[in-house]
Amino acid sequence: MSQDYYASLGISRSASEAEIKKAYRKMAAKYHPDKPTGDETKFKEISEAYETLSDPEKRALYDQFGSNYEQRQAGGFGGGYQQGAGGFGGGTEDYSDIFSSMFGGGGGFGGQHGGAGGFGQQQAQPRKGEDQSVAVMITLEEAIEGTERTINVQTGNARSSSSSYDTKPIKVRIPAGITQGKKVRVKGKGYSGFNGGPAGDVIIEVNLQKHPLFRVEDDDVYLDLPITPWEAALGAKVEIPTLKGKIKMGIAAGTQSGTKLRIKGRGLGKTPGNQYVIVQIHTPPAETDEQKAFYKQMEEQMPFNPRANF
Repeated sequence: MSQDYYASLGISRSASEAEIKKAYRKMAAKYHPDKPTGDETKFKEISEAYETLSDPEKRALYDQFGSNYEQRQAGGFGGGYQQGAGGFGGGTEDYSDIFSSMFGGGGGFGGQHGGAGGFGQQQAQPRKGEDQSVAVMITLEEAIEGTERTINVQTGNARSSSSSYDTKPIKVRIPAGITQGKKVRVKGKGYSGFNGGPAGDVIIEVNLQKHPLFRVEDDDVYLDLPITPWEAALGAKVEIPTLKGKIKMGIAAGTQSGTKLRIKGRGLGKTPGNQYVIVQIHTPPAETDEQKAFYKQMEEQMPFNPRANF
């Protein structure tokens, strides 16, 4: 085969052994017949180029005599290189090392080197199909109790040259207590495998909807609780919403704004976090003369300066 081996690998004639190997790895990964961009003819070209340029003795002969160096060698140069019937001899490096690192298999070549084309039959290995990722949105109430979703996943091979895929619905159980960004794996429902290998998985990423009352921090749930000045001053029993329903909670006399109260085990997570209640004292507006007079009376009878330590 007459070709410029350096051009085939996209390298200069002064390329080092490391540069030759790097260029070959990159192009082999692109043109390997197992890849969507695979091209067997191109792959044979770069393999032949690498076979010669990776061997210092063969490279020296090629640099001196070009692509006819094999015939010149056979005519009396006696360099110790025996050309096989198909164009590939015993090189200095085992190709299986390269293909094992690129494709994760046992070398990638199952047949014997040789034959009319100079490239043996590759034995395809079964490989697991690729995973699919799908995002779903659920409410906090669904998160704390667990829920089900039906989602559509693509069928077929992720590396197929076809631009269209069929879809199929699958049911997914979202476990109770799941938190923001956690993932649920559904085995064997992803893209089809290669050469009889198993299908990939579907990975569900769970996102939590914003709630009108609660906010979430890690496994804990927070609620801002508005109370009146008299509830704060005198104490009270108030109804508190939680993600598992309403409960009664005691507000101690003299409670101040910003006080943080805990309801144990009403958060999210496999081992549930807590719900924290942040007290916020809301002052009624003084809109009438009578209301204003009442606040004035409070000022006179209950002198209090919250800024005394300033």
